[in-house]
Amino acid sequence: MDGPLIEFFRAARSAGMRISPAESIDAVRAVQVVGWEDRDALHETLALVMAKSVEEKAQFEECFNLFFRREAFKGEQPQPAPDAEGEQPEGSPMGGEGEGGGGGASELGRMLMAGDQAGLAAAMEQAAQEAGVRNIAVFTQVNLFARRILERMGLNALEREIRGLAGTPQGQRLAQARDALREQVKELVQQNLLLFAKGETERWREKMLAETRLTAIDRRDHERMRILVRAIARRLAVQYGRNRKRDRRGVLDIRKTLRRNMAWNAIPFLTIWKQEVIDKPKLVVLCDVSGSVAALAGFLLMFLYALKEALSGLRAYAFAGELMEVSDILEGQPIEKAIGEIMTKVGFGSSNYGNSLADFQNGYISTLDRQTTVIVLGDGRGNRTDPRVPILMDIANRSKQVIWLNPEPRTLWGTGDSDMLRYAPHCRITAVCATLGQLERIITDLLKDQR
Repeated sequence: MDGPLIEFFRAARSAGMRISPAESIDAVRAVQVVGWEDRDALHETLALVMAKSVEEKAQFEECFNLFFRREAFKGEQPQPAPDAEGEQPEGSPMGGEGEGGGGGASELGRMLMAGDQAGLAAAMEQAAQEAGVRNIAVFTQVNLFARRILERMGLNALEREIRGLAGTPQGQRLAQARDALREQVKELVQQNLLLFAKGETERWREKMLAETRLTAIDRRDHERMRILVRAIARRLAVQYGRNRKRDRRGVLDIRKTLRRNMAWNAIPFLTIWKQEVIDKPKLVVLCDVSGSVAALAGFLLMFLYALKEALSGLRAYAFAGELMEVSDILEGQPIEKAIGEIMTKVGFGSSNYGNSLADFQNGYISTLDRQTTVIVLGDGRGNRTDPRVPILMDIANRSKQVIWLNPEPRTLWGTGDSDMLRYAPHCRITAVCATLGQLERIITDLLKDQR
Protein backbone atom coordinates (compact mmCIF):
# COMPACT_ATOMS: atom_id res chain seq x y z
CA MET A 1 0.00 0.00 0.00
CA ASP A 2 1.00 3.60 -0.49
CA GLY A 3 2.32 5.22 2.67
CA PRO A 4 0.03 8.29 2.60
CA LEU A 5 -3.06 6.11 2.22
CA ILE A 6 -2.09 3.95 5.19
CA GLU A 7 -1.79 7.07 7.33
CA PHE A 8 -5.10 8.35 5.97
CA PHE A 9 -6.79 5.09 6.97
CA ARG A 10 -5.35 5.52 10.47
CA ALA A 11 -6.73 9.03 10.67
CA ALA A 12 -10.14 7.91 9.38
CA ARG A 13 -10.36 5.12 11.95
CA SER A 14 -9.39 7.59 14.66
CA ALA A 15 -12.28 9.80 13.51
CA GLY A 16 -14.67 6.90 14.10
CA MET A 17 -14.97 5.33 10.66
CA ARG A 18 -15.06 1.55 10.36
CA ILE A 19 -12.66 0.46 7.63
CA SER A 20 -11.95 -3.23 7.10
CA PRO A 21 -8.75 -4.55 5.51
CA ALA A 22 -10.76 -5.46 2.39
CA GLU A 23 -12.08 -1.91 2.11
CA SER A 24 -8.55 -0.57 2.54
CA ILE A 25 -7.35 -2.72 -0.36
CA ASP A 26 -10.29 -1.56 -2.50
CA ALA A 27 -9.41 2.05 -1.73
CA VAL A 28 -5.77 1.55 -2.71
CA ARG A 29 -6.74 -0.08 -6.00
CA ALA A 30 -9.21 2.72 -6.74
CA VAL A 31 -6.55 5.38 -6.11
CA GLN A 32 -4.15 3.54 -8.41
CA VAL A 33 -6.75 3.97 -11.15
CA VAL A 34 -7.67 7.64 -10.62
CA GLY A 35 -4.25 8.86 -9.45
CA TRP A 36 -3.31 11.67 -7.08
CA GLU A 37 -3.32 14.64 -9.46
CA ASP A 38 -7.03 15.53 -9.35
CA ARG A 39 -8.03 16.30 -5.76
CA ASP A 40 -11.78 16.19 -6.51
CA ALA A 41 -11.50 12.80 -8.22
CA LEU A 42 -9.45 11.47 -5.31
CA HIS A 43 -12.03 12.79 -2.85
CA GLU A 44 -15.00 11.25 -4.66
CA THR A 45 -13.23 7.93 -5.13
CA LEU A 46 -12.25 7.52 -1.48
CA ALA A 47 -15.66 8.71 -0.26
CA LEU A 48 -17.39 6.13 -2.45
CA VAL A 49 -15.25 3.27 -1.16
CA MET A 50 -14.87 4.20 2.52
CA ALA A 51 -18.01 6.04 3.71
CA LYS A 52 -20.96 3.70 4.30
CA SER A 53 -23.46 5.89 6.18
CA VAL A 54 -24.50 9.51 6.56
CA GLU A 55 -22.50 9.76 9.78
CA GLU A 56 -19.40 8.30 8.16
CA LYS A 57 -19.73 10.65 5.18
CA ALA A 58 -19.53 13.61 7.57
CA GLN A 59 -16.54 12.03 9.33
CA PHE A 60 -14.87 11.39 5.98
CA GLU A 61 -15.32 15.01 4.82
CA GLU A 62 -13.72 16.38 7.97
CA CYS A 63 -10.86 13.87 7.91
CA PHE A 64 -10.12 14.25 4.18
CA ASN A 65 -10.04 18.06 4.29
CA LEU A 66 -7.78 18.04 7.33
CA PHE A 67 -5.41 15.30 6.14
CA PHE A 68 -4.84 16.67 2.64
CA ARG A 69 -4.68 20.32 3.69
CA ARG A 70 -1.33 21.90 2.94
CA GLU A 71 -1.37 25.62 3.57
CA ALA A 72 1.42 27.98 2.62
CA PHE A 73 3.57 29.48 5.34
CA LYS A 74 1.72 32.33 7.02
CA GLY A 75 3.21 35.73 7.62
CA GLU A 76 5.70 37.76 5.65
CA GLN A 77 9.06 36.16 5.07
CA PRO A 78 11.88 38.53 6.04
CA GLN A 79 14.19 39.71 3.27
CA PRO A 80 17.70 41.05 3.90
CA ALA A 81 17.89 44.79 3.41
CA PRO A 82 20.54 45.94 0.88
CA ASP A 83 23.04 48.57 1.89
CA ALA A 84 23.33 52.00 0.28
CA GLU A 85 25.16 50.57 -2.76
CA GLY A 86 22.53 47.85 -3.27
CA GLU A 87 24.74 45.03 -1.97
CA GLN A 88 24.07 42.60 0.83
CA PRO A 89 25.44 43.68 4.22
CA GLU A 90 28.61 42.00 5.28
CA GLY A 91 27.94 39.01 7.49
CA SER A 92 24.36 38.63 6.17
CA PRO A 93 23.11 35.06 6.05
CA MET A 94 22.54 35.62 2.33
CA GLY A 95 26.08 36.85 1.61
CA GLY A 96 29.14 34.87 0.56
CA GLU A 97 29.52 31.30 -0.55
CA GLY A 98 29.01 28.00 1.18
CA GLU A 99 28.20 28.66 4.79
CA GLY A 100 27.64 32.42 4.27
CA GLY A 101 29.80 35.47 4.20
CA GLY A 102 30.64 35.23 7.88
CA GLY A 103 30.99 31.47 7.76
CA GLY A 104 28.25 30.97 10.40
CA ALA A 105 25.04 31.00 8.36
CA SER A 106 22.82 27.93 8.84
CA GLU A 107 20.81 26.16 6.15
CA LEU A 108 17.56 26.96 7.99
CA GLY A 109 18.61 30.59 8.33
CA ARG A 110 19.26 30.88 4.61
CA MET A 111 15.84 29.44 3.75
CA LEU A 112 14.15 31.81 6.17
CA MET A 113 15.94 34.90 4.89
CA ALA A 114 15.37 33.89 1.29
CA GLY A 115 11.67 33.25 1.87
CA ASP A 116 12.01 29.72 0.47
CA GLN A 117 8.52 28.51 1.32
CA ALA A 118 8.78 25.31 -0.70
CA GLY A 119 12.06 24.39 0.97
CA LEU A 120 10.75 25.20 4.42
CA ALA A 121 7.57 23.17 3.84
CA ALA A 122 9.57 20.16 2.61
CA ALA A 123 12.01 20.41 5.53
CA MET A 124 9.16 20.66 8.03
CA GLU A 125 7.35 17.63 6.58
CA GLN A 126 10.55 15.59 6.62
CA ALA A 127 11.35 16.62 10.20
CA ALA A 128 7.78 15.85 11.31
CA GLN A 129 8.03 12.37 9.84
CA GLU A 130 11.38 11.75 11.56
CA ALA A 131 9.98 13.02 14.86
CA GLY A 132 7.02 10.61 14.63
CA VAL A 133 4.43 13.35 14.98
CA ARG A 134 1.67 10.97 13.86
CA ASN A 135 2.15 9.05 17.09
CA ILE A 136 0.91 12.01 19.13
CA ALA A 137 -1.71 10.89 21.66
CA VAL A 138 -2.65 13.82 23.93
CA PHE A 139 -2.69 17.60 23.64
CA THR A 140 0.03 17.98 26.26
CA GLN A 141 2.52 16.58 23.71
CA VAL A 142 2.05 19.46 21.24
CA ASN A 143 5.00 21.50 22.50
CA LEU A 144 7.18 18.38 22.82
CA PHE A 145 6.69 17.36 19.18
CA ALA A 146 7.00 20.96 17.98
CA ARG A 147 10.39 21.19 19.68
CA ARG A 148 11.53 17.88 18.16
CA ILE A 149 10.56 19.02 14.67
CA LEU A 150 12.34 22.34 15.04
CA GLU A 151 15.49 20.64 16.30
CA ARG A 152 15.52 18.32 13.29
CA MET A 153 15.11 21.35 11.00
CA GLY A 154 18.24 22.93 12.50
CA LEU A 155 16.94 25.11 15.33
CA ASN A 156 20.13 24.85 17.39
CA ALA A 157 22.31 26.16 14.54
CA LEU A 158 19.75 28.90 13.89
CA GLU A 159 19.82 29.97 17.54
CA ARG A 160 23.62 30.25 17.44
CA GLU A 161 23.36 32.32 14.28
CA ILE A 162 20.84 34.69 15.88
CA ARG A 163 23.08 35.12 18.92
CA GLY A 164 26.00 35.92 16.59
CA LEU A 165 23.92 38.63 14.88
CA ALA A 166 22.53 40.07 18.10
CA GLY A 167 21.83 43.80 17.86
CA THR A 168 21.83 43.88 14.04
CA PRO A 169 18.81 44.28 11.73
CA GLN A 170 19.56 40.90 10.21
CA GLY A 171 19.46 39.29 13.65
CA GLN A 172 16.11 40.88 14.44
CA ARG A 173 14.57 39.76 11.16
CA LEU A 174 15.93 36.25 11.62
CA ALA A 175 14.49 36.09 15.14
CA GLN A 176 11.09 37.16 13.80
CA ALA A 177 11.27 34.50 11.10
CA ARG A 178 12.18 31.89 13.73
CA ASP A 179 9.13 32.83 15.82
CA ALA A 180 6.86 32.62 12.76
CA LEU A 181 8.32 29.20 11.93
CA ARG A 182 7.69 28.02 15.47
CA GLU A 183 4.00 28.92 15.17
CA GLN A 184 3.80 27.18 11.80
CA VAL A 185 5.30 24.00 13.22
CA LYS A 186 2.92 24.14 16.18
CA GLU A 187 -0.04 24.35 13.79
CA LEU A 188 1.24 21.28 11.95
CA VAL A 189 1.46 19.34 15.23
CA GLN A 190 -2.03 20.42 16.23
CA GLN A 191 -3.32 19.29 12.85
CA ASN A 192 -1.82 15.84 13.46
CA LEU A 193 -3.32 15.84 16.96
CA LEU A 194 -6.78 16.32 15.46
CA LEU A 195 -6.15 13.63 12.87
CA PHE A 196 -4.49 10.84 14.84
CA ALA A 197 -5.25 11.43 18.52
CA LYS A 198 -9.00 12.01 18.43
CA GLY A 199 -9.90 8.34 18.71
CA GLU A 200 -7.27 7.64 21.36
CA THR A 201 -8.37 10.69 23.36
CA GLU A 202 -11.99 9.60 23.20
CA ARG A 203 -11.12 6.07 24.28
CA TRP A 204 -9.01 7.39 27.17
CA ARG A 205 -11.81 9.70 28.29
CA GLU A 206 -14.41 6.94 28.08
CA LYS A 207 -12.15 4.63 30.08
CA MET A 208 -11.76 7.28 32.76
CA LEU A 209 -15.53 7.87 32.89
CA ALA A 210 -16.20 4.12 33.10
CA GLU A 211 -13.95 3.88 36.17
CA THR A 212 -15.20 7.07 37.86
CA ARG A 213 -17.78 6.76 40.62
CA LEU A 214 -21.17 7.49 39.09
CA THR A 215 -22.03 9.77 41.97
CA ALA A 216 -18.97 11.89 41.08
CA ILE A 217 -19.68 12.26 37.35
CA ASP A 218 -19.81 15.92 36.40
CA ARG A 219 -23.04 17.12 34.78
CA ARG A 220 -21.04 18.13 31.72
CA ASP A 221 -20.20 14.46 31.16
CA HIS A 222 -23.74 13.09 31.56
CA GLU A 223 -24.47 13.13 27.82
CA ARG A 224 -21.22 11.33 27.06
CA MET A 225 -22.05 8.80 29.77
CA ARG A 226 -25.43 8.17 28.17
CA ILE A 227 -23.72 7.50 24.84
CA LEU A 228 -21.25 5.19 26.56
CA VAL A 229 -24.04 3.34 28.38
CA ARG A 230 -25.94 2.77 25.14
CA ALA A 231 -22.80 1.58 23.34
CA ILE A 232 -21.98 -0.96 26.06
CA ALA A 233 -25.58 -2.15 26.26
CA ARG A 234 -25.82 -2.48 22.48
CA ARG A 235 -22.64 -4.56 22.40
CA LEU A 236 -23.96 -6.91 25.08
CA ALA A 237 -27.37 -7.10 23.41
CA VAL A 238 -25.78 -8.23 20.15
CA GLN A 239 -23.73 -10.85 21.98
CA TYR A 240 -26.50 -12.23 24.19
CA GLY A 241 -29.65 -10.94 22.52
CA ARG A 242 -31.21 -14.08 21.03
CA ASN A 243 -31.98 -17.45 22.50
CA ARG A 244 -28.92 -19.47 21.60
CA LYS A 245 -28.08 -23.13 21.23
CA ARG A 246 -24.68 -24.48 22.12
CA ASP A 247 -23.49 -27.78 20.71
CA ARG A 248 -22.23 -30.22 23.29
CA ARG A 249 -19.95 -32.28 21.06
CA GLY A 250 -19.20 -35.60 22.69
CA VAL A 251 -22.79 -36.20 23.87
CA LEU A 252 -24.64 -38.09 21.14
CA ASP A 253 -28.42 -37.76 20.96
CA ILE A 254 -29.14 -41.44 20.28
CA ARG A 255 -32.91 -41.14 19.87
CA LYS A 256 -32.73 -38.35 17.25
CA THR A 257 -29.79 -39.99 15.48
CA LEU A 258 -31.69 -43.28 15.03
CA ARG A 259 -34.78 -41.46 13.80
CA ARG A 260 -32.73 -39.42 11.33
CA ASN A 261 -31.14 -42.58 9.88
CA MET A 262 -34.24 -44.78 9.52
CA ALA A 263 -33.82 -44.75 5.72
CA TRP A 264 -30.49 -46.53 6.20
CA ASN A 265 -31.85 -49.15 8.65
CA ALA A 266 -30.75 -46.97 11.57
CA ILE A 267 -27.12 -47.13 10.55
CA PRO A 268 -25.82 -43.76 11.91
CA PHE A 269 -24.52 -42.12 8.76
CA LEU A 270 -25.82 -38.76 10.06
CA THR A 271 -25.19 -38.03 13.73
CA ILE A 272 -27.05 -35.55 15.88
CA TRP A 273 -25.43 -34.14 18.98
CA LYS A 274 -27.23 -32.80 22.01
CA GLN A 275 -27.63 -29.06 22.29
CA GLU A 276 -27.97 -26.79 25.26
CA VAL A 277 -30.52 -23.97 25.00
CA ILE A 278 -29.46 -20.69 26.59
CA ASP A 279 -32.51 -18.51 27.18
CA LYS A 280 -32.79 -14.80 27.76
CA PRO A 281 -32.76 -13.99 31.49
CA LYS A 282 -35.88 -12.66 33.18
CA LEU A 283 -35.08 -9.72 35.41
CA VAL A 284 -36.84 -7.83 38.18
CA VAL A 285 -34.98 -4.71 39.30
CA LEU A 286 -35.59 -2.94 42.61
CA CYS A 287 -33.90 0.48 42.58
CA ASP A 288 -33.34 2.67 45.60
CA VAL A 289 -33.82 6.21 44.27
CA SER A 290 -33.31 8.01 47.57
CA GLY A 291 -30.90 10.91 47.66
CA SER A 292 -27.81 8.81 48.47
CA VAL A 293 -27.95 6.56 45.38
CA ALA A 294 -30.25 8.43 42.96
CA ALA A 295 -27.52 9.06 40.36
CA LEU A 296 -26.45 5.41 40.29
CA ALA A 297 -30.07 4.22 40.02
CA GLY A 298 -30.64 6.42 36.98
CA PHE A 299 -27.64 4.97 35.16
CA LEU A 300 -28.65 1.40 36.07
CA LEU A 301 -32.18 1.87 34.69
CA MET A 302 -30.75 3.43 31.55
CA PHE A 303 -28.31 0.54 31.14
CA LEU A 304 -30.89 -2.19 31.68
CA TYR A 305 -33.45 -0.71 29.34
CA ALA A 306 -30.84 -0.29 26.64
CA LEU A 307 -30.28 -4.02 27.15
CA LYS A 308 -33.94 -4.98 26.68
CA GLU A 309 -33.10 -6.85 23.45
CA ALA A 310 -31.03 -9.25 25.52
CA LEU A 311 -33.49 -9.56 28.38
CA SER A 312 -36.92 -11.13 28.70
CA GLY A 313 -39.71 -9.75 30.85
CA LEU A 314 -37.73 -6.94 32.43
CA ARG A 315 -39.74 -5.24 35.17
CA ALA A 316 -38.46 -2.31 37.17
CA TYR A 317 -39.52 -0.92 40.55
CA ALA A 318 -38.31 2.25 42.24
CA PHE A 319 -38.50 3.02 45.92
CA ALA A 320 -37.41 5.42 48.62
CA GLY A 321 -39.99 5.39 51.41
CA GLU A 322 -42.53 3.49 49.28
CA LEU A 323 -42.27 1.26 46.22
CA MET A 324 -43.92 1.67 42.82
CA GLU A 325 -43.58 -0.11 39.48
CA VAL A 326 -41.99 2.09 36.81
CA SER A 327 -41.86 -0.33 33.86
CA ASP A 328 -44.60 1.49 31.94
CA ILE A 329 -42.96 4.88 32.51
CA LEU A 330 -39.64 3.64 31.17
CA GLU A 331 -41.22 1.92 28.17
CA GLY A 332 -43.54 4.75 27.16
CA GLN A 333 -41.10 7.65 26.69
CA PRO A 334 -37.41 8.47 26.13
CA ILE A 335 -35.27 7.10 28.91
CA GLU A 336 -33.92 10.47 30.08
CA LYS A 337 -37.42 11.94 30.41
CA ALA A 338 -38.70 8.78 32.06
CA ILE A 339 -35.98 8.80 34.70
CA GLY A 340 -36.75 12.44 35.46
CA GLU A 341 -40.42 11.58 35.97
CA ILE A 342 -39.53 8.66 38.24
CA MET A 343 -37.29 10.85 40.37
CA THR A 344 -40.06 13.43 40.66
CA LYS A 345 -42.57 10.85 41.87
CA VAL A 346 -40.53 8.72 44.26
CA GLY A 347 -36.92 9.94 44.24
CA PHE A 348 -34.69 11.84 46.64
CA GLY A 349 -36.59 10.91 49.80
CA SER A 350 -35.42 8.99 52.87
CA SER A 351 -35.08 5.27 52.18
CA ASN A 352 -37.14 2.70 54.04
CA TYR A 353 -36.15 -0.76 52.85
CA GLY A 354 -38.51 -2.67 55.11
CA ASN A 355 -41.57 -0.74 53.99
CA SER A 356 -40.54 -1.01 50.31
CA LEU A 357 -39.99 -4.76 50.55
CA ALA A 358 -43.43 -5.09 52.15
CA ASP A 359 -44.97 -3.13 49.25
CA PHE A 360 -43.31 -5.53 46.78
CA GLN A 361 -44.51 -8.58 48.73
CA ASN A 362 -48.09 -7.33 48.86
CA GLY A 363 -48.38 -6.26 45.22
CA TYR A 364 -45.82 -7.95 42.98
CA ILE A 365 -44.23 -11.05 44.50
CA SER A 366 -46.48 -13.29 42.38
CA THR A 367 -44.48 -12.19 39.30
CA LEU A 368 -41.45 -14.14 40.48
CA ASP A 369 -40.62 -17.66 39.35
CA ARG A 370 -37.60 -19.93 39.28
CA GLN A 371 -36.32 -18.31 36.06
CA THR A 372 -36.34 -14.79 37.48
CA THR A 373 -33.27 -12.95 38.68
CA VAL A 374 -33.92 -10.15 41.16
CA ILE A 375 -31.45 -7.26 41.23
CA VAL A 376 -31.55 -4.89 44.18
CA LEU A 377 -29.65 -1.63 43.87
CA GLY A 378 -29.11 0.27 47.07
CA ASP A 379 -26.83 0.94 50.00
CA GLY A 380 -29.01 -1.01 52.45
CA ARG A 381 -29.37 1.97 54.77
CA GLY A 382 -32.95 2.11 56.01
CA ASN A 383 -32.54 4.97 58.48
CA ARG A 384 -32.90 2.56 61.43
CA THR A 385 -36.31 1.28 60.36
CA ASP A 386 -37.31 -2.41 60.48
CA PRO A 387 -35.37 -4.06 57.62
CA ARG A 388 -37.91 -6.95 57.30
CA VAL A 389 -35.28 -9.46 56.34
CA PRO A 390 -37.78 -12.40 56.11
CA ILE A 391 -39.40 -10.73 53.08
CA LEU A 392 -36.09 -10.74 51.21
CA MET A 393 -35.67 -14.39 52.19
CA ASP A 394 -39.11 -15.14 50.71
CA ILE A 395 -38.12 -13.32 47.49
CA ALA A 396 -34.91 -15.36 47.29
CA ASN A 397 -36.85 -18.64 47.75
CA ARG A 398 -39.31 -17.80 44.97
CA SER A 399 -36.76 -16.57 42.42
CA LYS A 400 -33.71 -18.04 40.76
CA GLN A 401 -31.31 -15.70 42.53
CA VAL A 402 -31.01 -12.33 44.23
CA ILE A 403 -28.15 -10.03 43.29
CA TRP A 404 -27.51 -6.98 45.45
CA LEU A 405 -25.47 -4.10 44.02
CA ASN A 406 -24.21 -1.71 46.65
CA PRO A 407 -22.41 1.55 45.72
CA GLU A 408 -20.61 1.67 49.09
CA PRO A 409 -17.26 -0.01 49.81
CA ARG A 410 -17.56 -3.30 51.72
CA THR A 411 -15.80 -1.75 54.69
CA LEU A 412 -18.88 0.42 55.29
CA TRP A 413 -21.39 -2.42 55.13
CA GLY A 414 -23.00 -2.92 58.53
CA THR A 415 -21.81 0.41 59.93
CA GLY A 416 -24.25 3.00 61.26
CA ASP A 417 -27.77 2.40 59.93
CA SER A 418 -26.61 -0.09 57.26
CA ASP A 419 -28.51 -3.42 57.29
CA MET A 420 -26.42 -4.84 54.46
CA LEU A 421 -24.89 -7.63 56.53
CA ARG A 422 -28.38 -8.81 57.48
CA TYR A 423 -29.54 -8.90 53.86
CA ALA A 424 -26.38 -10.46 52.43
CA PRO A 425 -26.98 -14.12 53.52
CA HIS A 426 -30.11 -14.24 51.34
CA CYS A 427 -28.36 -12.97 48.20
CA ARG A 428 -26.48 -15.22 45.81
CA ILE A 429 -24.22 -12.30 44.87
CA THR A 430 -23.40 -9.11 46.72
CA ALA A 431 -21.11 -6.77 44.84
CA VAL A 432 -19.77 -3.25 45.03
CA CYS A 433 -21.16 -1.34 42.06
CA ALA A 434 -20.13 2.30 42.01
CA THR A 435 -18.83 2.73 38.45
CA LEU A 436 -20.06 1.96 34.95
CA GLY A 437 -17.17 -0.49 34.48
CA GLN A 438 -18.25 -2.49 37.54
CA LEU A 439 -21.87 -2.44 36.36
CA GLU A 440 -20.86 -3.73 32.92
CA ARG A 441 -18.83 -6.59 34.40
CA ILE A 442 -21.68 -7.64 36.69
CA ILE A 443 -24.33 -7.60 33.96
CA THR A 444 -21.97 -9.42 31.56
CA ASP A 445 -21.41 -12.18 34.13
CA LEU A 446 -25.17 -12.38 34.69
CA LEU A 447 -25.83 -12.87 30.97
CA LYS A 448 -23.06 -15.46 30.69
CA ASP A 449 -24.44 -17.47 33.60
CA GLN A 450 -27.91 -17.95 32.08
CA ARG A 451 -28.55 -21.61 31.31
